[in-house]
Amino acid sequence: MLDAFAKVVAQADARGEFLSNTQLDALAKMVAEGNKRLDIVNRINSNASSIVTNSARALFAEQPQLVQPGGNAYTSRRMAACLRDMEIVLRYVSYAMTAGDSSVLDDRCLNGLRETYQALGTPGTSVAVAIQKMKEASVSLANDSNGITTGDCSSLIAELGVYFDRAAVAVV
Repeated sequence: MLDAFAKVVAQADARGEFLSNTQLDALAKMVAEGNKRLDIVNRINSNASSIVTNSARALFAEQPQLVQPGGNAYTSRRMAACLRDMEIVLRYVSYAMTAGDSSVLDDRCLNGLRETYQALGTPGTSVAVAIQKMKEASVSLANDSNGITTGDCSSLIAELGVYFDRAAVAVV
C-alpha cells in the first residue's frame, strides 16, 4: 500500500528525478486538508454500521428478489455474507480516503472481486447498486458541516466519490 507521499516519491525515484513544484504543491495541499480528510473518514467509520445496514435495506427494497427464496441474500448466512462484503468495501474506501490513494482499495479489496462474485453467481450489478447507496450515504455524512473542520471540502468529497465509483465498476 502506498499513501500519496510514498507514491509520488516512488514515481520520481523510478524516473530519477527530483519532485516537481507541482508534486510538492499537491502534497502540501494534502497536508493542509489533513484534518478535513480525517473528519470525513471519522464520520464514515463512526457510522459504518448504519451506512451498510441502510444501504442494504434500500437495495433489498429495490431488488426484493435478492432476499426471496433462491435469491443471493436469502437465508441469514447469505445475508450476513452480503453485509460483511459491503462493510469490507466501505472499510477499504475509508483506507483509501485516509491515504489519499486507491492502491490499498485496488490491491486488497477489488483485485479479483468480480471473478469471485461471478464464480458465486452473485449479480455484480446488485453489488454495484449497494456500493452506490453506500456512496450516497457517505457523501451525505461528509457534506454535513456540523462538527467538521471549516473550509471547502468539495475536492475531498469528489475524491471520496471516486473511490466508491472505482469499487462499483470493479464488481460488474
